[in-house]
Amino acid sequence: MKNILLLTFICGLGLHAKAQDTTMLSAQKKELTAFLADADTKLATCQQQYYDAQKAKGHYDTIGLGEWRYQMKVLKLARKAQEITFIRQHPDYMASLDALKDVIGPLPDDIESYNTLYNGLKKNVRQSEAGIGVKKTIDKYMTVRVGAVAPAFTAPDTSGHSISLKDYRGKYVLVDFWASWCGPCREENPAVVKAYQQFKDKNFDILSVSLDQSGKRAEWIKAIQKDGLSWQHVSELKFWDSDVAKLYAIKSIPQNFLIDPKGKIIAKDLRGAALATKLEEIFK
Repeated sequence: MKNILLLTFICGLGLHAKAQDTTMLSAQKKELTAFLADADTKLATCQQQYYDAQKAKGHYDTIGLGEWRYQMKVLKLARKAQEITFIRQHPDYMASLDALKDVIGPLPDDIESYNTLYNGLKKNVRQSEAGIGVKKTIDKYMTVRVGAVAPAFTAPDTSGHSISLKDYRGKYVLVDFWASWCGPCREENPAVVKAYQQFKDKNFDILSVSLDQSGKRAEWIKAIQKDGLSWQHVSELKFWDSDVAKLYAIKSIPQNFLIDPKGKIIAKDLRGAALATKLEEIFK
């Protein structure tokens, strides 16, 4: 009977502590939401204003799209800066892990600084289940950061033949993640084609990795031909389950990695004219 009572008492303490933790986390999340309220309102207003403007035209119009994207980017960067401030002010908050995950996002711009931010959290936060999960995400991105050696991979080309990244050693190569179904990828392709045509004779090449789906080989090949992508292409046709995509921690496309002749990542996420600018810098 004493053992049963003791066990009941211990279980009661555990449930009470868990309830306290849940209440505390809820309060912390509310504090985070309030801290970001002004930034979130500005983002929502900017987005709604663009949608309203499009609706008033009666048809989709790309005029103003570039300006809207720029405004949204500025607002998102401001919001991210606020989240970082919150994390630094509250290293003992479990909610700071939620903020950090949001800051990292699918395209981390400076994973080393985010790793430092993580290390500044209190030990109990870092060693929590959620904290360990965030650390795993950070470590994955660290393997494909600028300065790291690009992970080796082999994948089938459009004919089913195996192509390896190591085949490109000795060249500057852009590993470009895309898919035929990805609108932003297709928008980006003309800039990639232009850069390829300009630098293909200067020890530069491209290896495209598609996240197309099983049974969609024809669509993949059709997109390659239609967009004039006259370099090597590979795909496992496994969608987001692609082993190569997992190896490079791909959560969003388009994404790319510029690799030097020794196999080191020297730049990433070069969009639009940024790719040609970087290659001009290299080959000048």
